[in-house]
Amino acid sequence: MLYSERRNAEGGLDFAEIVLWLCYRPSGILMWCDSDADTELSEGKAMHVAFETDLRELAGRGRLRSLRGRSGIDFASNDYLGLAESEELKRAAADAIARGVPVGSGGSRLLRGNHPEHEALESEAAAYFGADTALYFGGGYIANFAIFSTLPQRGDLVVHDELVHASVHEGLRRGRADFVGVPHNNVDAFDAAIVRWRAAGGIGRPWLSIESLYSMDGDSPDLAELFAVADRHGAMVVIDEAHATGVLGPQGRGLAACFEGRENVITLHTCGKALGTVGGFILAPRVVRDFLINRARPFIFATAPSPLIAAITRVALEVSRTNPERRERLAHLVQFAGSGLRRRCGIKPSGSHILPIIIGADQAAVTLAAALQKRGFDIRPIRPPTVAEGTARLRIALTTNVNETIVEALFEALAEEMQKAA
Repeated sequence: MLYSERRNAEGGLDFAEIVLWLCYRPSGILMWCDSDADTELSEGKAMHVAFETDLRELAGRGRLRSLRGRSGIDFASNDYLGLAESEELKRAAADAIARGVPVGSGGSRLLRGNHPEHEALESEAAAYFGADTALYFGGGYIANFAIFSTLPQRGDLVVHDELVHASVHEGLRRGRADFVGVPHNNVDAFDAAIVRWRAAGGIGRPWLSIESLYSMDGDSPDLAELFAVADRHGAMVVIDEAHATGVLGPQGRGLAACFEGRENVITLHTCGKALGTVGGFILAPRVVRDFLINRARPFIFATAPSPLIAAITRVALEVSRTNPERRERLAHLVQFAGSGLRRRCGIKPSGSHILPIIIGADQAAVTLAAALQKRGFDIRPIRPPTVAEGTARLRIALTTNVNETIVEALFEALAEEMQKAA
């Protein structure tokens, strides 16, 4: 607040009553003071009133978020293969420390932060996923942001599925290209958007942005049909494989594995989900990687990821590549859970390890989640704006941290609590 305003009886500003001068509070902070009112606003309240108002509005709508600790049986994490707390990764950390791998990088990759562990990880990731090159970022969000804020150029058009991740939306807002969303998993809508753009004079490069497995719905697009659209229009295709990496496709290489290595394909694979560590890879042709290194501000100006985490992630990739047992166990659990969800609750399963339970109203989803948490299951409510209005839900994530007995108990509890709420 730079100055205090007093409104007269007519509702206008009575400037005659406002006398302003510069003064220093005892705190030493320069403020505007109203001699007539001599307002004694506390620093926090004066500076943060807009934040407090927004938080009150969120609370009133049942959408106020807060942090809470872990409790109950895990149906909320993305640790799909159970690697995050595995003995394999614990040994990898100890081994890396023993051979002198540092915890911190000390700077950006373009300065002194580029470590041999980063380069080894990128080489191994490119080979594993079948791409020309890989570029390692500190997280999947920032990697996605880098793609869309850097690669599509002025005059291009990005056509994205309406349910793509928030990181894509933020990257597009920061980028140079025009963009348009289309209905979820509607291949014809992608094609039609490009046709309309061309008819209106669009002469740049079209881009398609999709996820191979959608994080809140657990469903997948028809990749073959989307690539047919891309081929007709000479489009680049960016595929976010975050929730498929390590879990789906040959050797856990993702649902777009058969398209990796094409000149018009860029994929994002994250490390913080099934691989159990943190970070994200952009897999792309070499010229794209070089362009990102030179032009992507989230890469250029960020401290490089931990070399220790890079070393651990190398082991996670090897576990994913050579040990199919974890994937097989999860696949069996997905089949078991799908059958149980249909039988116990009358809900059609997604067919993947992400099972959305659509509730509708925000508060109803919060209440149901709280009831299940009291019964020992870590289930979280997902509300707008993460999902569309009127589609608040429970998101059940299946991981190898649970077994069939626990899944059966969850669905029994879910059926009982839904019956109570009906």
